[in-house]
Amino acid sequence: MNSTQSRRLIFTLIRLIVVGSLLSCQTTHSRNRIDEIQLPRVILWAWERSEDLEFLDEHRFGVAFLAQTLSLKDDEVVVSARRQPLKVNPKTRLIAVTRIESRKQSGARVALSETQRHKLAMLVMKTLELTNVAAVQIDFDVVTSEREFYRELLWDIRRRLPDETPLSMTALASFCVGDRWLTDLPVDEAVPMAFRMGADATYIKSYLAGGNDFRGSLCQRSYGVSLDEPIETQFGPRRIYVFNDHSWTPDDVAKLETSLNGNEGEQRSQEEGN
Repeated sequence: MNSTQSRRLIFTLIRLIVVGSLLSCQTTHSRNRIDEIQLPRVILWAWERSEDLEFLDEHRFGVAFLAQTLSLKDDEVVVSARRQPLKVNPKTRLIAVTRIESRKQSGARVALSETQRHKLAMLVMKTLELTNVAAVQIDFDVVTSEREFYRELLWDIRRRLPDETPLSMTALASFCVGDRWLTDLPVDEAVPMAFRMGADATYIKSYLAGGNDFRGSLCQRSYGVSLDEPIETQFGPRRIYVFNDHSWTPDDVAKLETSLNGNEGEQRSQEEGN
């Protein structure tokens, strides 16, 4: 084989590797296990407070409940299990949420070590043992220096999960507007939290009200709002997670349903007008 043939062979192999990698990424991102297992379109977040949600229609609502908070300190993982009672209809589909805190606010050293990563993955897996848990969700407000650690953690969890079990993550809305670091993560959705957005709130609300969408397929499968902070969007049917700053009541859910029905009617009118 002469040098020209050798170069052609090398270039061909490189192209095959690149194409194979792209196809692999596309396959990962095209799959949405949350739709595959047919979770309800409206998911209520149940945070660390006493919640009685036995009145929910299990066909229309799911519940994403805070199962545990894991705090990183030095090379340790400090576990705080849910302390408040959660009552749900036995048929209600549940998502177990793990909140991760790195204690960056306190200035305490965090190792972000392999040992911590493996312990976090193991603790997330244990939430699957809870009753009626159909999926797991990670809530971790990472800073830039923590992204690689978080990426590897998500891959660790995905490898341990049963193939059919969805892996969800929350995401700052700003990550889904102007930041592309989420594009190759092994999750079934990245839920943009379009509430309590701080300095970004005015820009992002205006951006969405103008008919724009979150960027990246992972950010376009669902979104999160707060009951007391509605947003104007033109998304059409999409899974929605709803936060409440107090324990849920039947009146809160009725208010939410009225809001959702009104938005859907407005969107249909706009589509018919076009």
